Amino acid sequence: MVSDDLAGALDRVNQRFDLNEYETDAYLVVLEHGRLTASEIADRTDIPQPRVYDTVRSLGERGLVELRESRPIEVLAVDPQTAFGGVHDSLDALIDDLRTHYTAPARDAEAASLIKSRSTILRHIESVIEEAEYELILSLTPDLVGRFEDRLAARQRANVATELLVTPTADAPAAEEYDYASIATTVRAREGVTTPVIAVGDGEHAVYATQDAIAWNRERYGVVFDRSELGFLVSGFFNTLLWTTAEPVLDDGDDRTFPRRYASIRRCVADLDDGEGPFTVSVEGRDTATGEPRTVSGTVREVARDETGLTATLTIDTDDGTVTVGGRVAAFEDVEAHELRVEQD
Repeated sequence: MVSDDLAGALDRVNQRFDLNEYETDAYLVVLEHGRLTASEIADRTDIPQPRVYDTVRSLGERGLVELRESRPIEVLAVDPQTAFGGVHDSLDALIDDLRTHYTAPARDAEAASLIKSRSTILRHIESVIEEAEYELILSLTPDLVGRFEDRLAARQRANVATELLVTPTADAPAAEEYDYASIATTVRAREGVTTPVIAVGDGEHAVYATQDAIAWNRERYGVVFDRSELGFLVSGFFNTLLWTTAEPVLDDGDDRTFPRRYASIRRCVADLDDGEGPFTVSVEGRDTATGEPRTVSGTVREVARDETGLTATLTIDTDDGTVTVGGRVAAFEDVEAHELRVEQD
């Protein structure tokens, strides 16, 4: 059972931050102008004149504004550092207490989850970025690029290959004005607010959401996939419909050294085709004839890809003979690759 002290602390934090629409409008307009009368607040907001006095007195009782009992009454802004100065430490202490009561929910790794909370969607995108070990596929708005900039830069420093699609193009900073190379390996920009927000890490964990869902529209949604087969559906959609209809911003700047790991055979084959071998590769996947897990290793004999770059194949010389390797849902090759590890001899 939660203690009375913890419940009381949570209630006090809620009282400080649980502002209604009128209180929020009044607080922000006073903060902007510094000093206003009640009638001036009514003129600058949609707060009805009869409600202004109750609204500002509520803010005053919370210490968010100062009231001057003059004629007319004046409302003075309080420095946010003063108004919220003690809240930060109190909130940290409250979070520590809450964590002692937290029980992590069991999550089904096979499930796809439908979510409508903006904060939850953003948290899952952040998780995909932070947990990616070797490959990231992203479709983000410029605002989201800014939000996750530090985390993307950290992934770049960790040698995670990142394909970034920025949308809509009209809002994306030009390559001359922004250091895209610090946050991604390859960058393209695409028109349209209809382009979804996507994050796929290592070909497995994926998030799909509409731009409306990120813009506080509660009628929209996001979907989280925590299984490699489902993550492939999102990355396949990204590669075939989004990436191919976007304009280049930053050409492939992949200067990572070998060995490298790949979830995408398309990127693997492109790197090998452009690189200088010989290369050896270890592939984890499944046999396309039996569906059983299969691991093969050997020297890369040949790489092949079509003009669009959407299909790709590896031919490997192994101790047991020649083996062909394709990507997800491969049908004509011997092995469907889930993860590839490449070394340069």
